[in-house]
Parts: sequence; structure tokens; C-alpha cells
Amino acid sequence: MSRHSLIEIDAVLAIARKGSFRAAALELGVSTTALSNAVGKLERDLGVRLFNRTTRSVSLTDAGRNFVDQVGPALRDIQAAMNAVRSHQATPSGTLRINSFATAAREMFAPLILEFLRRYPQVHVDLVTEGRLVDIVAEGFDLGVRRLDLVPSDMIAVPLGPPRGHAVVGAPAYFEKHTPPLVPPDLMSHSCIRARLPNGSLYRWQFEKAGEVHQIDVAGALTLDEASLLRIAVLAEFGIGYFMEADVREDVAAGRLVRVLEDWTPPIAPLCLYYPSRRNTSAAFKALIGLAREMSGTVPRTAK
Repeated sequence: MSRHSLIEIDAVLAIARKGSFRAAALELGVSTTALSNAVGKLERDLGVRLFNRTTRSVSLTDAGRNFVDQVGPALRDIQAAMNAVRSHQATPSGTLRINSFATAAREMFAPLILEFLRRYPQVHVDLVTEGRLVDIVAEGFDLGVRRLDLVPSDMIAVPLGPPRGHAVVGAPAYFEKHTPPLVPPDLMSHSCIRARLPNGSLYRWQFEKAGEVHQIDVAGALTLDEASLLRIAVLAEFGIGYFMEADVREDVAAGRLVRVLEDWTPPIAPLCLYYPSRRNTSAAFKALIGLAREMSGTVPRTAK
């Protein structure tokens, strides 16, 4: 086995995961050229092509698919063995890869991630946000952050705080011109800023009170897929927005935004840091779990 074979194998697995050389290079922190050279060297050593390449797409050959299926678990075992050695370090170090929804990342970024890095400056955190649910093991992540009700049952979950909720808000000047809604159907007479989900569909605003449930397909002249833009539009008096409460808490407290329909937005499941049951973990991994438990003051849900 050549001296660089682990690097080359990791490159192949990353390309297979991400579906492109560019995305894999970004994930591994190397140039596309270096990644291509590593894969080319491995293909020459093996005497087979692992990928079919065109100017528009990359796909595994049959040989490449067999290679990934067999080598992937073996490489994970090697990484677990390396983590076992790192677990004996007195000072946490190395890299932790975390996957999260963007909304969840915003909520836990300062209290968990930044505080963790202040305590353990030798650790590097690679936080990836995306709108889809992923298999964190198959995608090469150490941990994930999701709502408790979205965490797979075979994972260990550590709640990161109390139940959360949504908030419907508008600028004070907007409500000086428009009567605030008292019940969800009143929204149909307002200018609302619509949100597009990662799958392309439009989000229906969810409400519930005393067993009465409403899903409102609001109307408005603006549709956005980024919460920071939505906040800018609402602050600019363009209409009413539907947010995670944490995203507008400071604006409401400062009087920049006014909350309405609060009694129609009950709490939802808390955020959780979750991970697979594993025997060997690094010192950095253990330190992050310890901080998460310190934040929550709760006992983690164990894997079934």
C-alpha cells in the first residue's frame, strides 16, 4: 500500500458522497487539481477507472461502486481506531464535522459552538448547514443538530435547551396602517412574506390552539428562501413574517418588531445534538458532548 493511499481513498469516498470533484475538494479543504491528481494516481495503481467523468457530471463505475462499498466501512474502522488514540489526549484537538439545519445552527451557534471553541482553541469545527435530512454516518459527519422529533431512533440525542416556537411578527409602522390579525385566517387580508423550502415547495404557516389547527397558505408579493432576507423585509415594513422565535427575539424585545398570534404558536420539540453509539471517541468529541449536557442539564436519550 502506497504512503498516500489513505488520502487517495478518502478523496474517492468524498467524491462519491458529494457527487462532484469541486464539492469534495471543498469538503476536504484541498484544491480540485490536487483531488483529481490523487484519484488519478489511485486509478493508475489499481489499473481501473473508478469514475466516469464528463464536463457536466461524475459517476462511479461498477468497479468504483464496488470499491466504495468495500473500502468505506474499513476506512471508518481506521478512523475509529485513530479516534481511540486521540481520546487519550489531555487537551482536545482535531476536527469535528457537524451537520445542521440553518435555523438550528443559528440557535445553537453562539451558546454551544463558539463557547466550545473558546474553551478548546485547538479544536477545529466544520459546521455544514443544509435543508435536507442526512445520514450523518454515511455523509462523514461526527454529529448532527436537529429537532428531537427528527432524530433517528438509533442515535443518542442530547437536548440543547427548552422547547422552541415560531413567531409571527411585523413592524410597528405596518400595524399602524393594518389591523393586527387576531386569528390565523385574518392573515389572508395581510401582505405576508412567503418562505420557500429547500425542496422548492412553499411553506404553509402552522398554527394550533386548544386542538384547533390551521395551515395557512399566505399571500404576498415576495417569496424568499433565506431567513435573514425575510427579517430585512419585515423590518422594512413590507409585511408580516413567520420566523423561529429565536431569530426575532431581540427585535421584539427592542420594539423593532411586534409579535402577533402568539397564543396560536405553541412550543415545538427542542433542538438536540445527536450522534451514533460508538465505542471510541476523541477527546474533542467528548468535550463537545459534555458542554451540550452542561447546557441542557438533562440526561441524553440513548440509542435503542
